[in-house]
Formats: sequence, structure tokens, C-alpha cells
Amino acid sequence: MSIKIVGVVGAGTMGNGIAQTLAVAGFETIMLDINQAAVDKGLATISSSLDRLVKKEKLSADDKAAALARIKTTTQMSDMKGADIVIEAATENEALKLKIFKDIEANVGDHTIIASNTSSISITRLAATVGRPDQFIGMHFFNPVPMMALVELIRGLQTSDDTHAKVEAMGKAMGKTPITVKNAPGFVVNRILVPMINEAIFVLGEGLATPEDIDAGMKLGCGQPMGPLALADMIGLDTLLSVMEVFYDGFNDSKYRPAPLLKEMVAAGYYGRKSGRGFYTYA
Repeated sequence: MSIKIVGVVGAGTMGNGIAQTLAVAGFETIMLDINQAAVDKGLATISSSLDRLVKKEKLSADDKAAALARIKTTTQMSDMKGADIVIEAATENEALKLKIFKDIEANVGDHTIIASNTSSISITRLAATVGRPDQFIGMHFFNPVPMMALVELIRGLQTSDDTHAKVEAMGKAMGKTPITVKNAPGFVVNRILVPMINEAIFVLGEGLATPEDIDAGMKLGCGQPMGPLALADMIGLDTLLSVMEVFYDGFNDSKYRPAPLLKEMVAAGYYGRKSGRGFYTYA
């Protein structure tokens, strides 16, 4: 049986981006968050994003209306009952995710696949906490979801071939290019990307160059579309720190130690764009 109805838990940046992509691709989508205000904000973000696509003539007004009509919003997990898959897109907090998985399990059918959009937490460990670990998989999207072509499919030790095949087909139907990776801290992309950003923060902390010159160097010398410190601000320095800590704990290797300046900035509440200040300041 193919996937037709998709639940998304979380209406924030990642959740609403996933929901938008699903709805545009023709999937019936259920977007949930903890209160109506969060759900309404997520839906408004989707509507604005679709408006930009209509303005750029990448989407018709009718397509926008059809996509919005496919999105059902809710604050009740019981509304996920008919979903073929539920994608958890909550913040990178393991205790919160485990609570969400238990709540999903209590409200969905036996056929329902559970996926996590985690960027760093062990899929094998998360799968071990649910009753049907063979129907659990990592589905790691990249921000901004509607624009980024990649989705990492992470197989835990327990993930079945059937689960993987269904989710891979769904990813392709969403217009994404799935890559399949084994379970390990950070999977593939963040395993390479986040330590590179962390090293840029070490370079800044040691006073070797300004943020502007570090970013210019990586853009002009390595062809990166965005410098590592500007990218850090976009991702969120608190998120980067949590990922580096997962690496450090998971590998027991000092090369993954978080840069002291990263820790200091997070302690100060300088999280990047979302707080108005990171390595750069934002209006």
C-alpha cells in the first residue's frame, strides 16, 4: 500500500515546510502543533510561501488553493488516526521526541510508519522506544524544505525493507532526491557540514579573521553559496551546539568538541537570526 495521507507533528520552520511540500505534491496532509496559535502561524507561513511561488509564476493561483485545501490543521493527535505515515518535526530534544512518538503510537493504526526529522539523534535508539521499530525511519529534510532537493533516509538497525521502500517512493513523489544512509551520529550531511562550521567558529575565536572574511574565503575559495558563519546564524547556534554535543558524546572523539566561542554565544542567548544576533546582527 502506498502512502497517501501524511501527518506532520510540528508547524514550525521545518514542519510547515514539510507540510507545504507534501500538499503541493498532492498528499493529503495533517499538520499538528501544541496550540492553535502555533498551527495558525504555520499555515500563514505556508500561504505566504505559496504566494511567492505564484508571484514568480512557479505555481498557479489554482494550484495554491488546491495545496492549501489539502492541509488539515489540528492540535489533537487523535486526528492522525488515518495517516499512513506521521513525520515528527519537533525541536531537537530527545525527551520531547520520545513523548511525541508514544502519543503518535497511541493514536494511529497498525500500518502507520513513524518518521523522525531529527538531524542528529540515533534512529536505532529512537526506534527501540516504539512498539513497531521495523516501521520507524529517519527522514531528514533540509531548510528551507520547499527549496532544498535533498532528503536523507536513515535506516535504524530495525527499519524494514518495506518501510524504507515506501518512504523512498514518497520522498521521490514529493519531488525530493532521497539518499539512504546507515545510522550514525549526524548521518552523512551534518557529519561533514557541522564540524566544518564548528572549525570556522574556532578560527573566529582564535582571532585569525573577521566573520566577513572567513565567510568570503569559503564562498570565493570553495564555491559555497553561503559562508559557514552566516549559515550557522541561519541554522541556529543552539541547534549547532546540540548537534556537536551529540557528535562528541557519540564518537568519544575530541575532534568533535564544540568550539568554546559557540558555547559562550549560546550561553549569552545569541542564537543567530532567530534571536536577532549571532555572528552577525539582524533587524
